[in-house]
Amino acid sequence: MPLPYETLPGDIDHLIADDHAIVERQFQHLEAGRGNRRVLVDQISAELSMHAFAEETVIYPIWKEVGMEGELDDATQEHQKMKELLVVLGRTEPGEEKFESALSELIADVRHHVQDEEQEELPEFRAKVGAERMAALGKDFITAKRRGPTRPHPKAPSGGIKEKVAGAVAAPLDLARDAVSGTNKELATDPSGLLDPQAQAIVDAFSSMGPLPFETLTPKEARKQPGPDDAVKKVMAARGIEGPEEVGSVEDIEIPDAAGGRQKLRVYKPANTGSAPLPIIMWIHGGGWVLFDIDTYDASCRGLTNKTGAIVVSPDYRRAPEAVFPASHDDVLTAYRWVVANAASLGGDPTRIGIGGESVGGNMAPATILQLTDRDPRPVAQVCVYPLTTGEQFGESMEDAADGRPLNRALLSWMAMHAFEGKPDAAKDPRIDLLGWSTDQLASMPPTLVITDERDPLRSQGEEFARKLEAAGVPTTGTRYQGVMHEFFGAAAVLDKAEQAQQEAAQHFTRAFAAR
Repeated sequence: MPLPYETLPGDIDHLIADDHAIVERQFQHLEAGRGNRRVLVDQISAELSMHAFAEETVIYPIWKEVGMEGELDDATQEHQKMKELLVVLGRTEPGEEKFESALSELIADVRHHVQDEEQEELPEFRAKVGAERMAALGKDFITAKRRGPTRPHPKAPSGGIKEKVAGAVAAPLDLARDAVSGTNKELATDPSGLLDPQAQAIVDAFSSMGPLPFETLTPKEARKQPGPDDAVKKVMAARGIEGPEEVGSVEDIEIPDAAGGRQKLRVYKPANTGSAPLPIIMWIHGGGWVLFDIDTYDASCRGLTNKTGAIVVSPDYRRAPEAVFPASHDDVLTAYRWVVANAASLGGDPTRIGIGGESVGGNMAPATILQLTDRDPRPVAQVCVYPLTTGEQFGESMEDAADGRPLNRALLSWMAMHAFEGKPDAAKDPRIDLLGWSTDQLASMPPTLVITDERDPLRSQGEEFARKLEAAGVPTTGTRYQGVMHEFFGAAAVLDKAEQAQQEAAQHFTRAFAAR
């Protein structure tokens, strides 16, 4: 059940509800008897341990100050029992009577706790301290999760400075124990049992590198973590697959950004180009406007270059929080106009341009088209791969894929918090809220392919955008790839469905180019 009021992505109550949704979905996997029960419980234990520590050190002391002593006593007792049950689960194995009994009790207790917190305690807390303080406390909550223990410590003090000290001691010890036991190699995988074997191998490879949760880190720290491309490269190496995929040439050039500075544009050309001008595809990388860069999405660009015979260009736009919204959108629009004006020097045909991207790149492609004037040559086709099309938590995938990897609901909020920092109304801007477009705005789009995937919190909003485009008369194809996850598109070297998706995208572009 969602919070009964609106929040911003960085508000502490919003972040708490994200954690709740992730754990609830993991409970559902356990109840359905699917997935890896040991890993699911280990992940739940780590998530609840960090979550409880953050609540107890950040908001529970304030509850006492604002007259919520009764709520504090109840919540503290519930946390204590939860920790005790987690200890039992950590010492027993799935199938054992004590394990299964403790798990059933934990699920019931956590659901009761969440119901009280989301429907009564958090609304009361927000009313007492105000919306602005909820945003400030959100940052403290993330910091506390980063510093908190990954295992339950029921004998540690609960709340205040004593718990902070105890947590500072326990956290590194827990990390060391996780490393010795190998638990740290499982915490970032998807144990739901819903991925196909090839996709599972990729998320397992990512997890085996022991990344810390992006959503508990600062952007600077998060950028040092392995990315989805590193996971694919690890699987390739294990299988003896050489890479990257060869193309005719790859060149980085500098072009203007929207702020009077410079941005990098990577230009991919196919082999045997001949003398005739080639079509051009602008491919926009993802990363929530905060993470990743053109290197992360290099494999997607190489695949599209070879499959279409087109020149592919990819702008390395500015990212948040150094440059918040609309900096990234402005840079992409500037890059598009530069490419059109300089198409001939690239060997390209300005009348045959396509545009697309992945994740927030799949948002910025249509947002760029929306901003074009009558003087701008328009793309003849677009491809939106698992796009973000609204800043709201839209649709059933926010629940059934809340625990997805590598993108879960908590990370999505973390990205929005940084991307829109100081811009509380950014999510309502038409460059973000594509689902809020008028029929005329939707009808201005070229033939569109929208690719979504099963294990992705963005799935529902991408599919809703496709439905709205089709209703507005835009030739639209929507394809959902089952058994795969967000960021799958660039994994064609080791994932058959990624190869299929790239082929589908290439065919969409080449049909449009041929029609010109």
